[in-house]
Amino acid sequence: MKTKAGNVEKSSKLGRILVYIILLIVSFTMLVPFLWMVLTAFMTQTESTQVNPFVIIPANWQLNNFRDVIDSMNFMRLYGVTVALIVGRVIAAVLTATLAGYAFARLEFFGKKVLFTIVVVQLMIPSQIFIIPQFQMVQSLGQLDTFFALMFPGLVTAFGTFLLRQAYLGLPRDLEEAAILDGCNIGQVFLFVMAPLVKASMVALGIFTAIFAYRELLWPLIVNRTLLPLSAALASLQGQFVTHFPRLMAAAVLATIPMIIIYLIFQKHFVEGIATAGGKL
Repeated sequence: MKTKAGNVEKSSKLGRILVYIILLIVSFTMLVPFLWMVLTAFMTQTESTQVNPFVIIPANWQLNNFRDVIDSMNFMRLYGVTVALIVGRVIAAVLTATLAGYAFARLEFFGKKVLFTIVVVQLMIPSQIFIIPQFQMVQSLGQLDTFFALMFPGLVTAFGTFLLRQAYLGLPRDLEEAAILDGCNIGQVFLFVMAPLVKASMVALGIFTAIFAYRELLWPLIVNRTLLPLSAALASLQGQFVTHFPRLMAAAVLATIPMIIIYLIFQKHFVEGIATAGGKL
């Protein structure tokens, strides 16, 4: 019996070691592009375009790339536009998705299934298909090259509506019935009883929305010329014939700072929200 128990324990340890090794390999593979970006930011143009891919450590660490990028690009303005875009889209997405998700999950109204089917179908269609009609709508409103134009596609979110609907479906109906018996109307039930219980899903949606807004490239380049976020401004550093890769990577390093800060602040809520909402999909 002791031998069998020892063999089971030994095999369990070997299994954990194998899992850790696989996770370390995967983690290292995912970190290589980020490490390459940071190291390239400190290289010269000649070093960044050398043929040998195994030489990634700069011979002479250069800070001029960061100085040149900061001098040529108004990063404080880019940070301001990007942060404002992220905050605006997060507020709009969470607000509309919370209201729509509650309506689809808890209320009964004419055309409910048809409308929710339309929402789900939007998740299956590439977002590029909506660019032309969205551009025509913004143009008709006379809002090209404005902050509203950047915000426009993120005012509502089909993904957020679906996510919050699933979160509300996981809550027991006894809570609503008890609140109604206590004299609450539908607005009070939603605001004081149901909405606080899906806070983790709201935070998860907010982080997803922030990431989507941060990395959006095509839409800002189409509707704006002067008021650009970080992702669109970085695209201007790529030349038609020659690209100065160290400066481009230096700008990319500076551009990652907001996302790293957001992740460090909301890491706990992000994991909790994904785990909670994911179990109800």
